[in-house]
Amino acid sequence: MSLPKFIVGMIFALTIVVGWSYVDGASLGTIIMRGVVCAVVIQVGYFLLVYAMIARSGPVPADRSREADRGIKVAEGEKLSARRGSLR
Repeated sequence: MSLPKFIVGMIFALTIVVGWSYVDGASLGTIIMRGVVCAVVIQVGYFLLVYAMIARSGPVPADRSREADRGIKVAEGEKLSARRGSLR
C-alpha cells in the first residue's frame, strides 16, 4: 500500500471515529482520546504489516539485483567497458 493511500484511509477512519464519538455525545476529552488511540492502533498495524512484508521476502544477492535493475545480461567472465557497443 502506498503512503498517500494509507494517509487517506487513516484520515477517513479517524473521521468516522470522531464523528461516531460526537454523535454518541462524548465529551471533548473522550473524543480526542478515542482519536489518538485510533491513530496509534492504525500506525502500529501499518508498521507490523510493512515489517511482515519485509520479513517474508527472501534476501536477494546483490549481483543479481544489480543486473536485474540494469537489464544487462553479462556472460561469465566478460568485463564491461565504456567501449562496449560503440561504433569504433
